[in-house]
Amino acid sequence: EYEAWIPPFIFTALSRSLFTPPCPENPFHSLTNCFLPQESGSIYLQFTCSTAMQLDVVFEVLEEFDWTSFSVVATRHHGYEDFLAMVEALTDGSFIGWEKKGVVMLNVSDDPGGTRASRLLKENEAQVRLLYCSQEEAALIFKAAWASGQAGHSHMWFAVGPALSGLGLEGLPKALFAVRPQGWRDEPRRRIAKGVSVLIHGAMALRKEYGWARGPHYFAGNCQTDGNQTQRVPDRIRFFSNITLSGRDYSFNSDGYLSNPVLDVISYTEGKGWEEVGTWQNGVLDLIIQPFSRYGSFLKPLDDTQHLKVVTLEERPFVIVEPADPGTNSCIRDSVPCRLPLNTTNVPVDEKSSKHCCKGFCIDVLKRLAKIVGFSYDLYLVTNGRHGKRGSDGQWNGMVGEVVYKRADMAIGSLTVNKERSEVVEFSVPFVETGISVMVSRSNGTVSPSAFLEPYSPAVWVMMFVMCLSVVAVTVFIFEFFSPVGYNRSLQSAKKTGGSKFTIGKSIWLLWALVFNNSVPVENPRGTTSKIMVLVWAFFAVIFLASYTANLAAFMIQEEYIDTVSGLSDKKFQQPTEQYPPLRFGTVPNGSTEENIRSNYANMHNFMIRNNQKGVEEAIDNLKTGKLDAFIYDAAVLNYMARKDEGCKVMTIGSGKVFATTGYGIALHKNTRWKRPVDLALLQLVGDDEIDMLERLWLSGICHNDKIEVMSSKLDIDNMAGVFYMLLVAMGLSLLVFAWEHLVYWKIRHCLGRSGGMDFLLALSREKGLGASTHHRLCLGSTVQKVGPRTSFLKVT
Repeated sequence: EYEAWIPPFIFTALSRSLFTPPCPENPFHSLTNCFLPQESGSIYLQFTCSTAMQLDVVFEVLEEFDWTSFSVVATRHHGYEDFLAMVEALTDGSFIGWEKKGVVMLNVSDDPGGTRASRLLKENEAQVRLLYCSQEEAALIFKAAWASGQAGHSHMWFAVGPALSGLGLEGLPKALFAVRPQGWRDEPRRRIAKGVSVLIHGAMALRKEYGWARGPHYFAGNCQTDGNQTQRVPDRIRFFSNITLSGRDYSFNSDGYLSNPVLDVISYTEGKGWEEVGTWQNGVLDLIIQPFSRYGSFLKPLDDTQHLKVVTLEERPFVIVEPADPGTNSCIRDSVPCRLPLNTTNVPVDEKSSKHCCKGFCIDVLKRLAKIVGFSYDLYLVTNGRHGKRGSDGQWNGMVGEVVYKRADMAIGSLTVNKERSEVVEFSVPFVETGISVMVSRSNGTVSPSAFLEPYSPAVWVMMFVMCLSVVAVTVFIFEFFSPVGYNRSLQSAKKTGGSKFTIGKSIWLLWALVFNNSVPVENPRGTTSKIMVLVWAFFAVIFLASYTANLAAFMIQEEYIDTVSGLSDKKFQQPTEQYPPLRFGTVPNGSTEENIRSNYANMHNFMIRNNQKGVEEAIDNLKTGKLDAFIYDAAVLNYMARKDEGCKVMTIGSGKVFATTGYGIALHKNTRWKRPVDLALLQLVGDDEIDMLERLWLSGICHNDKIEVMSSKLDIDNMAGVFYMLLVAMGLSLLVFAWEHLVYWKIRHCLGRSGGMDFLLALSREKGLGASTHHRLCLGSTVQKVGPRTSFLKVT
């Protein structure tokens, strides 16, 4: 029913699609190859994708698989110059680190036997090839690749360009990728139906704009002779810029390609044919296979002996794990993809498919080993432990367990060589010297508010002012009370009213004044024995104060120093409870450090279990906050963390002193053929100073253990804060004493004045007179009378 008003230019294109000789019965064949060449002024709509868009998808696949090194194989097929320019534009200036290992230009028409093509392909060492040519040339190039051994699983081929959309199933390389529009499996009849639907929607849009009333004759004319046909193309193409079929967008851009295509990344697998391995939509690549798996089931053969599964563990600076770059969703230069294992059950689902990038000292060593020895690898992170430890059930965990149970061919990282691990895995020669070291917090000179009390332990303070002072005060009082020449004996024998009494309170006040050289008025005892006792106390106070003063400076003005230890057998580690305060130290479990301590120092291991840390970062935080006194761990890691610490607030004792010296090694299977090549490669890296260069790059820092600047500074408020706090507390207590003093003076002392029962504790002063109106009655049942007008005493009845 639309035939009457369909414009001639649309009807002509529709006729071509319907009456062109049918394409071969190949689902991978594009209709583009069946169309006649595009004529000037005509609209050429294509469901396939442009070469530029194919290259965008191909380079995203290369980023996902970390195939940053590639070469270009091309012929002088139409558009090859544009193709090479596009590749150059994508690689130049990119921070991904693309390495184009040359452009191989082939002329297969002049090389019938493929001898020259085979030689050129073999001379190019890149394992990834981007191919641009015609379909007929591709068959000859693949034949030459098979002849030169370049078509096996070790070489990846990417077919780029619309001319290669019709590749069949014969003679293809074993590792071949291509990018096709979604629906590449559809039959030609279905594709034609889709094209008709697009044309009809465009015609409807055109008719809607120009109106139905004008009729079909409005669009009549000869498009082939119309001089303005070229200028009409932009006007006509806009009717196809907003088309939706079955919920999908089929809008076309000015070049005749889909504006938002859904593309499939397909791969050829021998015996299975073409399979979908990913989808690209709205600029986002979604791989069906595990991200960053260098080889999948569609590529990896059973006999691929040059590909290794390598396990590692994050531990700065040897292995640093970071998320992929958010802008490109790929790893930046000098980092390699690393994944979580596919069979993990204790990892959240969203993390299993998250992309990680690994870099660091050990990663650079791994990349150099792969280049020297000649192997490819699939790097993944261990999740079921740490470095590796034998459990109570005899099973190994961590990186060592991955190698023992053959889930990995190699383990690289901060993996220490020890006897127990060497029994189950084969270690390479050590490439980093390490051992056990101790990290402590560097004092910055600040003190706690209670620093003025720290020269003595709490037990000494309690013993001094609760036990000793009280006991000596009671002793002095007893000697004075029973002394024949003492205050109390004299008063008792003379039977006089008035005079002084030496009480327990006065005795404590006297001893307290002697300790602190207080100049307050005190009453000295008269008895000889009590005087000798006071002299002994004074000598004791001199020794006490001298010791306190000598140690006070060390606690009030702290320099940047730390006590060194002689080794793990030091008394501070072996008998921590005998120190005051006990040394709080720990390590990270499931590592060689804990195993070494557990095997050689059982008591030390039992004590430090309570202070074990989850990781190095947590331990450093606890050292800085004072929750931990010492952290025992791998020397290489601790030295790096001490050099890189912000503010240089932590340090390793003894300028990086190492105990139980050993080294880092690469763990391999027992009796593996990789042992000797890896050892020779490591020795070559050491001999060429490559290891030293990597150490300077990754293990150096600005903080130095042996550089401790000693300088004098004025006492700050932080140094004296505790003394001021004590003064404030004393002022508060003085208010309470002031209230108690008034209570005793005005109320209680008149009730105790004549009883005599508290004479040994209190000395009540006598007053010469009281007004009758003031103290007419002091206590219940008592009256106060004046004995005489001039007497100075009171008679209490």
